[in-house]
Amino acid sequence: MKIGIDLGGTNMRLGLVDGSTIVRKEIIPCPAHEPEQVVIDTLVALIAKHITPAVTGIGIGVPTLVDAERGIVYNATNIPSWREVHLKDILERHFGIPVAVNNDANCFALGEKCFGAGREVSSLVGLTLGTGVGSGLVLDGRLYCGRNTGAGEVGELPYLDSNFEAYCSSGFFVRQYATTGKDAAVAARAGNPEALEIWKAFGINVGRLIKAVMFAYDPDTIVIGGGISDAFDLYKDAMLAEVATFPYSESVRHLSITPSRLADVAILGASALV
Repeated sequence: MKIGIDLGGTNMRLGLVDGSTIVRKEIIPCPAHEPEQVVIDTLVALIAKHITPAVTGIGIGVPTLVDAERGIVYNATNIPSWREVHLKDILERHFGIPVAVNNDANCFALGEKCFGAGREVSSLVGLTLGTGVGSGLVLDGRLYCGRNTGAGEVGELPYLDSNFEAYCSSGFFVRQYATTGKDAAVAARAGNPEALEIWKAFGINVGRLIKAVMFAYDPDTIVIGGGISDAFDLYKDAMLAEVATFPYSESVRHLSITPSRLADVAILGASALV
């Protein structure tokens, strides 16, 4: 039995994981704008409610760079007070069991590798498309993090007048079309031609992002998660048409691109860290 935690600026999401099954789950608001210690105390109290002698480890995904070896969180996104938090040491002293900390997109990729679309492949890239663009890498069957869990963050690569994140996240809809992804999806599904064109443009951008991933890693599988993955059907065709222009046809032929179908994959992935 392990505890997996997906820690964000809005919510703390905890799952008690037995094998590949979340047997208990709790989601609480994160006091993100409170002092560092308040956030830590809230997290400790949440874990304490679910810890039992059967729990052998705690894994945590955080949306920022992490020194995974020492479990130090640096400048957590949307938690301003967390500039340098030695989270592994704090929680291991408190609970007396192993703790592992990593980037949340890496937990997404690891969850897909261990429990989802990547179980049968050796290389996988997990892309999370939402308020930002996150990315996690599984190479030769193992999670690859880099020095500070920042390896593979392809959303930060330059693209057009900004970077891929600006064109493959929810900000694209707001900035380019003064709408939201949710509203654009509702309109597109009602047959609105302008909304359908918005999703076509989005799909082209995502296709170009995937081509950058292919040049860098040539993976077996790319799994797309995050809030925008719910609209996969609206941008899939334009995305695949763009991917088809990749110059190495064998890479395209053998690549699987799929939306995540695994509920709470980041929690499961976090639990697999320990």
